Amino acid sequence: MNTVNNRIILLVEDNIADQKFAIRAFEKCNISEIDLRIVNNGREAMNYLLQLGKYSLNELSPRPDLILLDINMPRMDGKQVLKEIKSNSELKSIPIIMLTTSVLEKDIRESYILGASSFINKPELISDFVYIIKKIKEYWFDLNVLPYS
Repeated sequence: MNTVNNRIILLVEDNIADQKFAIRAFEKCNISEIDLRIVNNGREAMNYLLQLGKYSLNELSPRPDLILLDINMPRMDGKQVLKEIKSNSELKSIPIIMLTTSVLEKDIRESYILGASSFINKPELISDFVYIIKKIKEYWFDLNVLPYS
């Protein structure tokens, strides 16, 4: 179980530039109670969540309080990951925000049908990303009540 002072966000993002962009945005937010964890693709996300392989130690893969999930990834795309998480009784209560460049109505609709909690378009400016991170923190960790595992 994560304490209120140590919220874990798992970012599932295959693009290294977007990972660095997210890290910079989180740093600029200066939110000390959030521990950002990053995995590079959908398969790695499932290994993290199921504590398989290099993630078999709980210290390396604490249960996230929130997942930021890209849609367009190789090996296992975001919608496949979403479907797998929401079909797993141990994982399905974790809120998932689709954080993607996709603006396709099909992607938005399918994401919600598969159980996404929210759908947010990736911003192009760091200031916009900082704003989004602050709003995510305010809603998901300050206002909303999350289940504990």
